[in-house]
Amino acid sequence: MTEKIPSASTTAAPFQAVLTRCADAETCADPSSVMTLLGESHDAGSGFTSYRSTFAKGAVGAPAHFHTKATELFFVISGSLQVLVGEEITVLNEGDFLAVPPHTPHAFAAAPGAEADVLFVFTPGMDRFDYLRLLGRVLRGEADPKEIAESGERFDNHYVDSPVWRAALENSV
Repeated sequence: MTEKIPSASTTAAPFQAVLTRCADAETCADPSSVMTLLGESHDAGSGFTSYRSTFAKGAVGAPAHFHTKATELFFVISGSLQVLVGEEITVLNEGDFLAVPPHTPHAFAAAPGAEADVLFVFTPGMDRFDYLRLLGRVLRGEADPKEIAESGERFDNHYVDSPVWRAALENSV
């Protein structure tokens, strides 16, 4: 359960402090990754969504997509993450940070031969935990994959074709 901590400041904060205890964090899993839902606040169109994903070797994270409103932040806690930003493929290693601005196509997967543990933050937040839960239901066969495509506007996820990303994934097998 996520706790909201009252602010000690006398000035108006854009959202209340959010504390999620590790033992209370919700997780979503598929055969190659585990997502730990850390915190989400989307008061008055601001806020954030943050989760941690651990990827097994060979795990494919997200296909090429972009966001129209959100900036997506990546911080690699350990391992290596292969990412597409625009038309460029790069590998982020432990301690590396990446910020992807709105309207920039991007994708990610565990780097070839590596595992990855990554902290993700979106700002502003948009009920993205519901999107991650939807992904889990689709992977478990409990929801139709077309629900993901139909949710693009709601979750600000817009999928695009990327021949560069497809080639990178084919070459990493």
